[in-house]
Amino acid sequence: MPGNLAYRAYQLIWEVLDWLYPPSCGGCGQPGTRWCKECTKKTVEIAPPVCPICGNPNVNEKPCLRCQVSRPLYTALRSYTKFSGSIREAIHRLKYRRDIGLGEVLSRPMINRLQKLNWSVNIITSVPLGLVRFEERGYNQATLLARPIALSMSLPFSAQLLSRIRETRTQVGLTLTERQENMVDAFRANNKAVRGKNILVVDDVATSGATLNACAKALLDGGASKVYGFSLARAVFTPNNEIDIS
Repeated sequence: MPGNLAYRAYQLIWEVLDWLYPPSCGGCGQPGTRWCKECTKKTVEIAPPVCPICGNPNVNEKPCLRCQVSRPLYTALRSYTKFSGSIREAIHRLKYRRDIGLGEVLSRPMINRLQKLNWSVNIITSVPLGLVRFEERGYNQATLLARPIALSMSLPFSAQLLSRIRETRTQVGLTLTERQENMVDAFRANNKAVRGKNILVVDDVATSGATLNACAKALLDGGASKVYGFSLARAVFTPNNEIDIS
């Protein structure tokens, strides 16, 4: 793990909180840890070959058919693991049950994966929530993942690079086309802050890539040079464009 002091201090805060308020595993509920060894073993990293653009598992490392037909605006999207099993349960706890300590512990494998990618990034942000969802939840789960990533990489983090300018429907249950339409003009960039930057956008789950593509459009329109995306998990698309979350 990176050794900078700010990141280590952030980890220590959570370790102290774990001592004061003993946690349970976000995947299986085992007491004493936020993410247990068994759930770690069961969580398999998405490894090559993948589409070099959208990162969906592919039979080779050439662009997948979806990216060939309609190339995304972002430079590349990658995800740590498949949205299934223990990681799916942990993300649900992070998002809906206020288990915010999972953000720090689940960011750790994301950091390791990002180091291998060696992307040239100037600043990190997270996919913003709409005002209604943020007020209901009280926090943005993507920010809880993005902030420790930025600390570990000694890069600035800003939640103000993007704003969601209209409320959107949940993407759950929507088709690929509906997901893309749902995200049209959903975001606006802070032009002054993004101009000339290579930006990493962090999210908890990627499915079709429509959300990241809409973020990328706003950031590039605002003057950003490149946009990369990284998510903790992804719902994998099959060759028939069906979502596999088994």
